[in-house]
Amino acid sequence: MSTEEPADVQPPEDPPSSVALDRLMATMPDAVEESGFHCDVAVVRIAAGSLLEAARFLRDDPACHFELLSSLCGVDMSEAGRETPRFDVVYHLYSVEHNTAVTIKVGVEVDEETPSVVEVWRTANWHERETFDMFGIVFTGHPDLRRILTADNFDAFPLRKDFPLEGREKDHGNWRQPGDDDRYTYVAEPES
Repeated sequence: MSTEEPADVQPPEDPPSSVALDRLMATMPDAVEESGFHCDVAVVRIAAGSLLEAARFLRDDPACHFELLSSLCGVDMSEAGRETPRFDVVYHLYSVEHNTAVTIKVGVEVDEETPSVVEVWRTANWHERETFDMFGIVFTGHPDLRRILTADNFDAFPLRKDFPLEGREKDHGNWRQPGDDDRYTYVAEPES
């Protein structure tokens, strides 16, 4: 009997690993609610009360050094089969020095607040404002938390799953004004 493996059988790949995830779990084990990998990127759910401490650690620890918050967004999980918490705030971090990424998630209920990370990553300012505007998630400690995409007097949050896809009837008057179709109509001049 041959001990050689057939050519079409691939050896098992090494499971993904993350120095940042290992360091975070060793340093702050109570802050980590769950962890795993998605597309070889570490994904870690942090308790909301530990978010700022974990963010500072991931930025300042020499083995991690996540100096870049590349994006921050809200996700309404109400139709994803999860009852509570309703929202996730997702932070995508990148370390230029180590060429690695990590994703942090924090669960937030409808009337709960989550700490702002603007003091850790200044780029969070506009991301948190957009998340507040679209989902109604309040970031405590934010230097200027106000709407950024919708009107100041808008009283809803368009990216929540319970917001109607066609919009609300009472908002339709604000979207289109008489003459909007005429303003942008292109009329070709007749050839002479």
